[in-house]
Amino acid sequence: MIIATNVQKKFGRLVALDSISLSCNKGQTIALIGPNGSGKTTFIKCLLGMVIPDSGFITVNHENIHRTWEYRQHIGYMPQISRFPDNMTIEQVIDMVRDIRYKPGQELDEELIEAFDLTRMYGKRMRTLSGGTRQKVSACLAFLFKPDILILDEPTAGLDPVASEILKAKILKEKAKGKLTLITSHVLSDLDDLVSELIYLQEGQLRFHESVAELQKKTGEAKLNKVMAQIMLQKTAQR
Repeated sequence: MIIATNVQKKFGRLVALDSISLSCNKGQTIALIGPNGSGKTTFIKCLLGMVIPDSGFITVNHENIHRTWEYRQHIGYMPQISRFPDNMTIEQVIDMVRDIRYKPGQELDEELIEAFDLTRMYGKRMRTLSGGTRQKVSACLAFLFKPDILILDEPTAGLDPVASEILKAKILKEKAKGKLTLITSHVLSDLDDLVSELIYLQEGQLRFHESVAELQKKTGEAKLNKVMAQIMLQKTAQR
């Protein structure tokens, strides 16, 4: 569904993405991980059309995204930090986004709105909300239009344990429907039993893109944080 081919992006002398080539297929939940400054955010912004690569290209469903904007209607995006108008209520924000993106006859997915019990808080203004509640609103909007592709940036940050499990269950449910989900997270334990592949970026370069099952086999570890610790130790020993 997503293919990046030799994607290069520089900001001055900083090489944010260094000839990145990868493919992400439907039915996969893929973790995009790496240290701060590795290029994760730049790659996501390129995918969303917010940043234009200096060279290379990205296709979504076989369409070059730099020649069209329609592909974005197939993407649900949950940013790490959501920005909403402070004076609007939760209900007004959801209605506003619905008015912007809704197409006649389109079915909406309001499952998370119900699971998070957001209707009970519909009258609260965005400026009064905790970070966790803002995350819940952002998650609901990402799933609302039944997108084929979900891009979730640190989705569990700020969520309480119950809300976090609700969101994880929803991600797995959508995966079972054949949807593609890209997740960034610094907390690898949140990704256990959730992701099927790992993409690891470092200093703007793609270090590896492999299935979780293969990485677990190579390292002899089951938990993702231990998998990554073993990989880092092996790479250090090879230097």
